[in-house]
Amino acid sequence: MKLLRHLASTLLLACLPLAAAAQANGFPDKPIRIVVPFPPGGATDAAARLVAVKMGEHWGQPVVVDNRAGAGGNVGSDLVAKAPADGYTLVMGVTGSHAINTSLYSRMPYDPVADFVAISQVAVVPNVLVVHPSVPAKNLAELVALAKKEPGKLNYASLGNGTAAHLGMEMLKSEAGVDITHVPYKGSAPAVSDLLAGQVQMMVDGLPSALPHVKAGKLRAIALTSLHRAPSLPGLPTIAETYPGFYADAWSGLFAPRGTPQPVVDKLSAEVQRILKLPDVREKLTALGAEPVGSTQAEFTAHVKREIDKWAKVVRTSGAKVD
Repeated sequence: MKLLRHLASTLLLACLPLAAAAQANGFPDKPIRIVVPFPPGGATDAAARLVAVKMGEHWGQPVVVDNRAGAGGNVGSDLVAKAPADGYTLVMGVTGSHAINTSLYSRMPYDPVADFVAISQVAVVPNVLVVHPSVPAKNLAELVALAKKEPGKLNYASLGNGTAAHLGMEMLKSEAGVDITHVPYKGSAPAVSDLLAGQVQMMVDGLPSALPHVKAGKLRAIALTSLHRAPSLPGLPTIAETYPGFYADAWSGLFAPRGTPQPVVDKLSAEVQRILKLPDVREKLTALGAEPVGSTQAEFTAHVKREIDKWAKVVRTSGAKVD
């Protein structure tokens, strides 16, 4: 009897990979949902919709985008973490939802590594440090010198506590050893409005948002938070050129619930990588100010883990918390 049970268990285990492969071969045979954990209209939403259209065209199944905003991306991400692990419900996770929030929130409804399978990084949106023209600093060295000369007198706007704009500046403050006062706002629009009016002196903002004001002379670009320079501002240096390794850009990528069969994950990852090589997709993402990525599952998984560790240190140093 024990032998029979052993043989049955062995046979079952041997059949599991075949069943998973068969499931992947038939995938997808119904609509796929991509949850965007933010309102419609932003860069993350636009990137998700580009991927959804191409995926649907290629596979002949509807791929719908479902916006589920709230708690800095936690609401929509948690919905996907608890969804069936079959590849039909995905989330477009971002720097906040899958890296920063795990250290920022005292209670997280999910673990960004343990509860998800990384599929592929989709895009990176460069951030840029900008100042009001009244600030007497033309470059990063001059800005740091000014901040050291007048500790606590300069201030910077952010989109809110714990956002990449906030923590990116806190990272710079730590690297440069300067004291610049944080002024949090509820979103980008009021922060940029006060910066343009000179009510605050500087902020880290998304390059697509800041670029028109820079070109109009209403703001002065100091440095990029990317590891490399941007084609739209080729003469603008990166912060990393002064502080090696500095990186505080916003990224997005697709995740599936933990337990999704590996052959299905492989198929999804290959499809996203294919889509992000298409010239028209790359052109549209570039027009949005985003840089297409299309990484492998292993590359994206490693990236997420690095980002969690990096932002955890910044959160601890800044003392930022969201209850």
